[in-house]
Amino acid sequence: MTGKRRAAETALREAVAQRDRLQQEVSTLQEQNRALGKYQHIVDVEAEVEATRTRAASSAEAVRRSAETEAEATRKSAMTAAEAVRVSAEAAAADLRKRSDAVLTEAAAEASRIIESASKRAQEVAGEAFEAMKNAKQLEQTATAMRNIIEGYGDRYVVPTQGVLDELAEHFGFTEAGARLKSARERMREMIRVGKAANCDYVETNRRTTAIEFVLDAFNGKVDSILAGVRHDNHGTLEQKVRDAFSVVNNNGQAFRNARIQQDYLATRLDELKWAVVANELKLKEREEQRIIKERIREEEKAQREFERAQREAEKEEELLRKAMEKARREFEKAGDAQKSKYEEQLTLLAQKLKEAEEKNQRALSMAQQTRTGHVYVISNVGSFGEDIFKVGLTRRLEPLDRIRELGDASVPFEFDVHALIHSEDAPSLERELHKRFVRKQVNKVNPRKEFFRVALQDIRQVVDSMGLQAQWTMTSEAREFRETQAVERAMQSQSFEEGAWIQRQLKEHEVAQVEEVRKEAVG
Repeated sequence: MTGKRRAAETALREAVAQRDRLQQEVSTLQEQNRALGKYQHIVDVEAEVEATRTRAASSAEAVRRSAETEAEATRKSAMTAAEAVRVSAEAAAADLRKRSDAVLTEAAAEASRIIESASKRAQEVAGEAFEAMKNAKQLEQTATAMRNIIEGYGDRYVVPTQGVLDELAEHFGFTEAGARLKSARERMREMIRVGKAANCDYVETNRRTTAIEFVLDAFNGKVDSILAGVRHDNHGTLEQKVRDAFSVVNNNGQAFRNARIQQDYLATRLDELKWAVVANELKLKEREEQRIIKERIREEEKAQREFERAQREAEKEEELLRKAMEKARREFEKAGDAQKSKYEEQLTLLAQKLKEAEEKNQRALSMAQQTRTGHVYVISNVGSFGEDIFKVGLTRRLEPLDRIRELGDASVPFEFDVHALIHSEDAPSLERELHKRFVRKQVNKVNPRKEFFRVALQDIRQVVDSMGLQAQWTMTSEAREFRETQAVERAMQSQSFEEGAWIQRQLKEHEVAQVEEVRKEAVG
C-alpha cells in the first residue's frame, strides 16, 4: 500500500513538471507571436502561428487533464491507504493499551505484594535488631562488670561526695538523711513483698517463685555486702559495684527462663546507697565541725589562760616595781646631796618599767575582753608542702608565734616559715575575706577549713596592701630545717659521713624533746 502511494505521488510530480514546461513553451510562443506581429499581414504565417498555438493549447490541456486525473486517482488511493493504516493502527493501539493495562494491573498487584512482604520482613528484622541491640548492651554491661570484678575498680569511678550533698537543703542534717535511708529500706522490702522486685518467664508457679528468689537472694546478698563498705569517699565506686552486680545476676538468671532483677528495684537500692553515703558524710561533717569547735574552744581557753597569766605576771611585776620605787624613795630621802642624783636615775628607770608593766597588763586585759582582736598569719612549709603553698589562719594569742610553733610541732616534719603577721581588731573577718579572695586557689577543693592555698606570696601581699593593712613581710622561705636535712642526706652519700655521731645527736635531741614535753604538760 505504501509503494502505490509513493508511485502516485511521483507521477503527480512529473505531470505538474510537464504542465509547467508546456506553459513555459506557450509563453515562449506567445512572445514569438508578438514579435511576429508585424508580419501578420502575411496570411500563411498567421495561419501557421494560430495552428501552432492551437496545438500547444490542446496539448497542454490534455496533459493538464491527464495529470489532474492521475493526481485525483493517486489522492484517492493515498486516502484509502491512509484510512486503512489508521484503522489498523487504532486497532493495534487499542490492543496494546489493553495488554498494557493488564500488565500494569499485574505489576501493581505484584508491587503491593512485594511491599507488604518487605514491610513484614523489615518489622521482623527491626525487632530482631532491637532485641540484638538490647542483648549486646546487656552483654557489654556484663563484660564490664566481670572486668571490674577481676581487675578491681581503682579510682575510675571515684566521684566527689560533695556532689551527692549538693541537692540537699542548707540545714539538711544527719537525722533527716537517716530518715530517708530508713524510707528507702522500707520501700525496698515493700517491692519484694508485692512481687515488683524481680520477674521471670516461667509459667509454672513453683519454678517461677524459685527462680525469682534465686536472683533476689544473689542480688541482695551482693548489695548488702557492698553497702556494708560505705565510706565518705567511695560513693562512685560502690554505685558501679551495685550496677555490676545487677548485670551479672541478670546474666546468670537467663538460665532460669530469663529470671531478672527489675530496673525499678535497682533504682531503689541505688537510692538506698545514696542516702547511706549522705548519712555517713553528714555524720563525718558534724564530727569535723564538732572537732573544729572544740579546737577553737581549746585555742580560746589557751589564749585566755595566756591573757590571765600575762595579767598575773604584769601585776606581779607592777607590785615589785612599786615596792622597789618605794624603797628607792626612802633611800632618796635619807641620802645626801651627793647620792640623790643616783636615786633619781633609779626612780626614773623604775617609773619607766612600771609604765611598761601597766601597759602590758592593760593590753592583756584588753585582749581578754575583745574576743575578735588577734593576728592573721601567712606561713609556709616548703619541706612539707612544696613551693607556693601558704597557710592563712588566725590566732588570738598574745604571742602569735607560739601558735605557729604548735602547728609545726608534730603534725608536719618541718617547722613553718612566717611571712607576715597582720594585727587586726576583727581578725575573723579579715581571715574570712582573705580566704574568699583566694577560694579558687584552695589546695583542698573539698574542705576549705584546711586553709592552705596554692598562690604566689606576692599575690597575697598585693591583696593585703590593697585593703590598706600594714604588715612586715618576709618574701623568701628560709626552710632552714628542710635545707639542712637535704644537706645531711647528701652527706650521707659520702664515705666521710659520721653516721654514729649523727645518730647520737638525734637520740639526745629526742630525749630533750621528751623532757620539754613533760615540762609543758606540767605547766599547762
